Amino acid sequence: MLVAATSQFRVHFPETTVAGALPFDRFPALSLPRFVLASIGILVIGFLLGMRHATDADHVVAVTTIVSRQASLSRAALIGALWGLGHTLTLLGVGGAMILFKLVMPPWLGLSLELLVAVMLVVLGIVSVIGGDRSHRVLESNSRPLIVGTIHGMAGSAAFTLLALPLIASPMLAAGYLLLFGVGTIAGMVVVTTAVAVPSLFAASRMDGARRALRLTAGCASIAFGLYLAHRIGFVDGLFTGAPQWTPR
Repeated sequence: MLVAATSQFRVHFPETTVAGALPFDRFPALSLPRFVLASIGILVIGFLLGMRHATDADHVVAVTTIVSRQASLSRAALIGALWGLGHTLTLLGVGGAMILFKLVMPPWLGLSLELLVAVMLVVLGIVSVIGGDRSHRVLESNSRPLIVGTIHGMAGSAAFTLLALPLIASPMLAAGYLLLFGVGTIAGMVVVTTAVAVPSLFAASRMDGARRALRLTAGCASIAFGLYLAHRIGFVDGLFTGAPQWTPR
């Protein structure tokens, strides 16, 4: 669990007269090295968790519906970077507000955000299956992965990361954790989208109709996964039954 892993690196700051300052002159010489090592550990964890977050099933399904149409690895990598950027901007904005105002995300809101992701997956799948010039322009647009990443930014394990922020006592360190989580997500999504594009491009160059088959498969998978998420969120997790129980993933 992220909470357990992060809590091992929890850093407590003594009261100071200057916000954000740590009076090392009141502590032994080892205080600074220990603080630096603990801080580095937290930031490294944030980056690695960001990369892992990029491999969540809903993220991979969403970008696959877009990447399956691409004709180059550079374009696929750009889609991953834009997705990660949109995700990071939302995470920094909401995470910053939670740090500043000490906010807590209620279960109904967390589930509603996850439901929005489910609806988006269904829409992306339908657009991919229908095909045609208009849907092609929609999926080729640079704004599309940015918007998809923005919606994902406050759902799933991203919200889990926000809930872990209170474990980090320093607001500046918590902000750094969020930033490194976002950078890790961008890097992870570039790797994921490139990995998805490689077999697609290889098959398309050797078999007629392979790209269309991959596009239809990706679209159907997106619709099916979106419907599964919607059912789980609405009835299993209780958003539609009036008893929401949210466990951020």
